[in-house]
Amino acid sequence: MANVSIYLNFMGNAEEAFNHYKKAFGTEFLAPPMRFKDMPPREGAPALADADQNKIMHMALPILGGLQLMATDILESMGNKLVEGNNFTISLNTDTREESDRLYNALSEGGADAVPPHDEFWGYWGTCKDRFGIRWMFNVMNQPQ
Repeated sequence: MANVSIYLNFMGNAEEAFNHYKKAFGTEFLAPPMRFKDMPPREGAPALADADQNKIMHMALPILGGLQLMATDILESMGNKLVEGNNFTISLNTDTREESDRLYNALSEGGADAVPPHDEFWGYWGTCKDRFGIRWMFNVMNQPQ
């Protein structure tokens, strides 16, 4: 079932922040946090710095009214820097690739920092910043076999 979540970026303290939010909302993580060391190696990609191995690649926490907060740690070793304006993303978790493609095409028009939806190890994913400066993420999760 399609849903919307808010994706937050942190500078190495996503786990600390989400433990705080978990206590504040009285909820539990949807799954154990995924760490960067859990990511399969990518051909041609640089090795992950030792200091970044245990940082958070992805975690999710339900809060109110079916809304989920999701998070990742921004890795400076991968050329990323956290600045106001890139510390959140609206994540659209659609039911189909076609719906993700349609929304991506509409929201990326006139925008920047676009990565068209494509296959990743967890599903079909893409992202963009729209012409108003809002970051959007598009996901269709792989179905369990």
